Amino acid sequence: MRIGHGYDVHRLTEGRKCIIGGVEIPFEKGLLGHSDADVLAHAVMDALLGAAALGDIGGLFPDTDPRYQGADSLRLLSYVCEQVRTEGYEIANIDATILAQAPKMKPYIMEMRQKLAGVCRVSVDQVSVKATTEEGLGFTGSGEGIAAHAVCLLL
Repeated sequence: MRIGHGYDVHRLTEGRKCIIGGVEIPFEKGLLGHSDADVLAHAVMDALLGAAALGDIGGLFPDTDPRYQGADSLRLLSYVCEQVRTEGYEIANIDATILAQAPKMKPYIMEMRQKLAGVCRVSVDQVSVKATTEEGLGFTGSGEGIAAHAVCLLL
C-alpha cells in the first residue's frame, strides 16, 4: 500500500480556456501554463507519481519541452497511470480538492470525476473531487489563481 500527495497551482489569465479535471468550464479567464494548465489533473498526476516514487510531472513533462506546449493533461494523466501500473501498482482511490473563489465548480464535479475515472481506468466511486472557496483569502480567494490538492492510495 502506497500513499501519494499532489499539489498544483496556476494563475488565471484572459485569453485561455478554463479546463479543470478535463472539463472546459465557461469562464472569462483560463489557467496559464505550458500545457492546458489543468490544475486538477496535474495534482492527481503528482499524487500518483509520488505514491509510486516516480518523481513528479515537472520531471516527466518539463515545461521547456515543446512537445508539451498546449498538451491535453488527461492524455498526460493516462501516461502516468500506465507508468504506475508498469511498476506493479493499482489505483485504489483518488481524493482531490479544488481551491477556487470562482468559477463555481459544483455543476462540473460529476463530469470531472467521470473523466478522471475513465482515464485512470477505475470506477467513478474510486474518484472523489471536492471544491472550496477560500472566503476571499490568499491568491485563490482573490481570484488570481486556482489550486488543487490530491491524494491517492496505490495497492
